[in-house]
Amino acid sequence: MFIGHFAVAFAAKRAAPEVSLGTLILAAQLADLAWPAFVLLGWESFRVAPGFTAVTPLEFTSYPYSHSLLALAVWAIGFGALYFAARRRAWAAVVLGVVVLSHWLLDAASHAPDMPITLQGSERVGLGLWNSLPATLAVEGALFAAGLALYARKTRALDRTGRWALAAFVAFLLVTYVAAVFGPPPPSTTAVALSGLGIWLLVAWGYWIDRHRSIAR
Repeated sequence: MFIGHFAVAFAAKRAAPEVSLGTLILAAQLADLAWPAFVLLGWESFRVAPGFTAVTPLEFTSYPYSHSLLALAVWAIGFGALYFAARRRAWAAVVLGVVVLSHWLLDAASHAPDMPITLQGSERVGLGLWNSLPATLAVEGALFAAGLALYARKTRALDRTGRWALAAFVAFLLVTYVAAVFGPPPPSTTAVALSGLGIWLLVAWGYWIDRHRSIAR
């Protein structure tokens, strides 16, 4: 999934309103933030295979350190522990851990059976939502709309930046999503990995949005 992960970040603001949207995006996309770096380092791999699924031409051949259930469980515990050590907010730390782990659950629903369970084992799971373009658009679209609605109801804009930064963020995500789904296959695996590093800019964008919005009472 893509915008489905952002939906979780938006929705989690209701459960942990004291946590910045940037931190929630970081948690929801932690796996996809680590993955491009691991690919460029040669630790994980994939190939561009047009037609592999109806939604994406990417065939993920090995990504146990960023996307296995075991790795994400460790990432979730570590992320929550670091947040608790910094902020001393136990419930928020738990929410962030759940958000990190949600990445595996959403990807397991959408991917072909390529989601690893452990670091070295051969077990792979995937319900294959990406085999149906209409079903993928319906599910991800519904998740995104619901998550965005929860965030919009939980927060209010303090100024024009708070309104337009959020609107521009949503528009950017939707345009990027449509381009990825309906556009041509990427030219190379390196191009995909380098563009994936751009998600860090979306994390920063989330912090910017939240600085101009407050919790609605």
